[in-house]
Amino acid sequence: MVSLGALWLPILLSAVFVFIVSSLIHMVLKYHNSDYRPLPNEDAVRAAIRSGNPPPGQYVTPYVMDMKDREKPEVKQKYVEGPVGVLYLRRPGAVNMGPYLAQWFGFSLLVSFFVAYIACHALGPGTPYLTVFQLVGATAFLAYAAGQVPAAIWMGKPWRVAGKEVFDGLVYGLVTAGTFGWLWPG
Repeated sequence: MVSLGALWLPILLSAVFVFIVSSLIHMVLKYHNSDYRPLPNEDAVRAAIRSGNPPPGQYVTPYVMDMKDREKPEVKQKYVEGPVGVLYLRRPGAVNMGPYLAQWFGFSLLVSFFVAYIACHALGPGTPYLTVFQLVGATAFLAYAAGQVPAAIWMGKPWRVAGKEVFDGLVYGLVTAGTFGWLWPG
């Protein structure tokens, strides 16, 4: 069995490499630029939301406290009239990417840590590159990609957007797998 401590370098480097690849995806390839669209009446929607002064959080419209209430005619009418959606609000102010990037790196580090935890219990020293690559790649892919699908199922995220995010997860999984395979203890 390989100790978790022996995997500190692949844990760290895979997180760094995933961070770099994700930066290239978003800043060079830019295929996520079309994931969001503007509302045709954005200023009116912003004014309406501002007038309610909601705190940062997750909101749904129409809001129904009890599922039985969905059978009420007035609630059914709200669903027919629309909009039906989920809204996430952040604090007002200029966007500072620093905290988001730090959280993303922390998440990548956490994924690599748990991937290492699984791999060190499943694989021994000197395991061939391809075997390490397969186990680590599948585990990392699940960690980076699987969470995108429920948002498409339950929250209305467009499947085309979720598909691109699952593809990103595949790329991050492959990067993680390659790093662990390369640095796996002999």
